[in-house]
Amino acid sequence: MKSITINGSQRESVGKKATQALRNAGQVPCVVYGGDKTVHFSATELSFAGLVYTPNAHTVVIALEDGTKIDAILQDIQFHPVTDSILHVDFYQIFSDKEVAMDIPVEFTGSSKGVKNGGVLRKNKRSLRVKAIPGNLPDVITVDISPLKIGGKLYITELEDESFKFMHPDNTVICQVRRSRTSVADDEDEEEGADAAEPAAE
Repeated sequence: MKSITINGSQRESVGKKATQALRNAGQVPCVVYGGDKTVHFSATELSFAGLVYTPNAHTVVIALEDGTKIDAILQDIQFHPVTDSILHVDFYQIFSDKEVAMDIPVEFTGSSKGVKNGGVLRKNKRSLRVKAIPGNLPDVITVDISPLKIGGKLYITELEDESFKFMHPDNTVICQVRRSRTSVADDEDEEEGADAAEPAAE
């Protein structure tokens, strides 16, 4: 998985006044949990553009002024209700030998026969939560919709991968092709229907 570096300054004062002063100066107060100790730091709002305003998933390297580097993932982010500016960011520290759970975007590929015949593709999941050691976290989960006919569904069990595990029930539907008013039966379905209509040989 690709990583983004965020340069930050460690902060000692974490009260409301200190936090507001940071925001007034164009800085975003941040916290890193999950390590031996909680780390408070701040970074410019522009530093988060490649992490927040993108559908892609990334790990993060937090580089502090004293040379400390912390590997982490985005845990939570708070936005101003009116201006949408970033108010606060929480990170979770990760380690190369410990599994971590993360939401990974889904990318749909292929050409579905059901869609060609007028069916409508419904994307039930735009992202999936997986668990793996950081080195095995995928950038994206690719879903091939080619086999789907009208009425067909693709379940999460069809996407199993040895390098990571999904944090969803086995009956989770990733996508499906629904019938529409303009849809026509798939060729194989028509053939099956025709076979069923033929009288049995005497």
